[in-house]
Amino acid sequence: MKSEEIKCENLEPTESSSNHQSSSGSFHMNTSHRQMQKEIHQCSQCGKCFSQKCHLNQHQRIHTGEKPYQCSQCGKSFAERGNLIKHQRIHTGEKPYCCSQCGKCFTERGNLIKHQRIHTGDKPYHCSECEKSFNREDALQEHKHVHTGEKPYYCSVCGKSFTRYTSVQRHQHIHTGEKPYHCSQCEKRFSERRNLIQHLQLHTGEKPYCCSHCGKCFTQKCNLQQHLRIHTGDKPYQCSQCGKSFTQRSHLQQHQRIHTGDQPYQCLECGKRFTQGTDLQVHQRVHTGEKPYHCAQCGSFTAYSSLQQHQHICTAANEDMLQKS
Repeated sequence: MKSEEIKCENLEPTESSSNHQSSSGSFHMNTSHRQMQKEIHQCSQCGKCFSQKCHLNQHQRIHTGEKPYQCSQCGKSFAERGNLIKHQRIHTGEKPYCCSQCGKCFTERGNLIKHQRIHTGDKPYHCSECEKSFNREDALQEHKHVHTGEKPYYCSVCGKSFTRYTSVQRHQHIHTGEKPYHCSQCEKRFSERRNLIQHLQLHTGEKPYCCSHCGKCFTQKCNLQQHLRIHTGDKPYQCSQCGKSFTQRSHLQQHQRIHTGDQPYQCLECGKRFTQGTDLQVHQRVHTGEKPYHCAQCGSFTAYSSLQQHQHICTAANEDMLQKS
């Protein structure tokens, strides 16, 4: 409850106090114990009560839709002056609330408080289902969809649904081809930040996850777990249509498109559709002219498989020339 809002309780006369309501909707409470008068202002629309008339007036704009505070820069209007002041910082660039730990600044105090939890590790929002905790309330609300099965965020292109808004944003990069994350070492680009982080380990050579069976090491724990299935023979992902099993969920999902005919990856240039994202990426090079795979002797190719086929021919031709010479 906000500090200016109060409970409207015990407004009926009692032995120790006498109350009367004025025509303006305000209650005057005469308390015999303290010999003081307290005025309560009640909203005639919803019954909420306030200790000050100005707070009631501010509240009533919810019902009337009145927005008397207008931005002189863009014309946007607000019901409260405080919200106008916050909005104007978009135009001025002012960020008066700064983190004492890292110096990052914010336009609103609430955003600074949320940010500071990164440094303190404070996670005040707890899931009642699994006891997992979060530093933001919106993160908790999105997490709850895991338990309810709700997927409220939909892709406008293919209709696929997601439990989190950030997930649908990442997914849409498949359709747009956008790759906002680029490697400073080799300029390779990625649609997701986590893929860039994984890629950077190629440059550092870091592979902290090693197989106890063969000693092979990996940059990520999940890749090690997938690799271990080679040794164990475990194929936990089974197709409900034909019974075929796979070591990876992504391989099962790709396989199932044989049965469903689903082609979720569409080229924005010509409309051609594909069952796999990698096929769409290779196809898009037809439009862009990009040929990232190079033969040291002959030329460049749009697909790695095309380079491999060419190299067999090229190698055989070179061997023939050496034998003839």
